[in-house]
Amino acid sequence: MIDAAFDQSFRDKGYTLLCGVDEAGRGPLAGPVVAGACILDPAHPIAGLDDSKKLTEKKRDLLFDEITAHALHWGIGTASPEEIDSINILNAALLAMRRAIDAMGVPPDYLLIDGNQTRGFTLPCTAVVHGDATSSSIAAASILAKVTRDRMCADMEREYPGYGFAGHKGYPTKAHKLAVYRLGPSPIHRKSFLGFLEKDREKLALWDAEAAETEA
Repeated sequence: MIDAAFDQSFRDKGYTLLCGVDEAGRGPLAGPVVAGACILDPAHPIAGLDDSKKLTEKKRDLLFDEITAHALHWGIGTASPEEIDSINILNAALLAMRRAIDAMGVPPDYLLIDGNQTRGFTLPCTAVVHGDATSSSIAAASILAKVTRDRMCADMEREYPGYGFAGHKGYPTKAHKLAVYRLGPSPIHRKSFLGFLEKDREKLALWDAEAAETEA
């Protein structure tokens, strides 16, 4: 259970527009990395906020609606597969976070950033390791990012059928790797994440043969 006192300790220092920032989608083989930024309204606390990965999809969706309805300000930012390949996933995640902050249209007084990086942020800020389980503001941002990205994956499934994006959300599952081996990378795959196609070629060929027997 997140202790509301963590965020309140920053508000007590005069940071009334306290913004949590988090991202979703560093590990997938495909699709953008998505970040959320959120300034919660302390006069309207939202019950049940937690690390988005610990919540069910139904609970995340309910909280997403509550956050977007009652937060003072919130924003979403993304970095594309091409940007991930160009500047690496860490820099792309930080870029998406900065874009999420900009998308709010209101400059926060202070940032609470999930993780251990504050590079590239010009506003006063603190990095909070495991912040999505520590700060209500970061937890809200994590839910915004996760739900948005999951919904993007449903769109990716419709646009690029056969890869199973709606199920694995782009993560490197066996089924996803096998689909890439069989179909080749789609335009939304991160080229810098596809080294397994060469590294694990023998394993992929074995999986393909086993799957073909099962499908026969």
